[in-house]
Amino acid sequence: MRAGELKHCCMLQRTQETKGRGGSITIAWVDLGKLWAEITIPTGRVEVAADQLTAVISAEIRVRYRTDIVAGMRIVKGPMTYLVEAALPDNDQTMLRLLCSNVVNP
Repeated sequence: MRAGELKHCCMLQRTQETKGRGGSITIAWVDLGKLWAEITIPTGRVEVAADQLTAVISAEIRVRYRTDIVAGMRIVKGPMTYLVEAALPDNDQTMLRLLCSNVVNP
């Protein structure tokens, strides 16, 4: 892949748990750093959940190969937030294909 195809500057995030005074646990998203990516949206569908129609947008995000990206992390690009469902390396371990779903209310 040529560097020109990785044209979207995104933020990689993961969850962090912190304990409060009363022992309560708060989960927050923390930034891990920026990365350059190619974002494509090959599918979109409408589902019924709790008697309401919800839009599910699936995205495929390609980044340079890294070992620290796992399912459950998030990719943020402007107003769009994507949840990483799977991280699939290519055979040469030069690129990483992230299968993502759209997060409606980040």
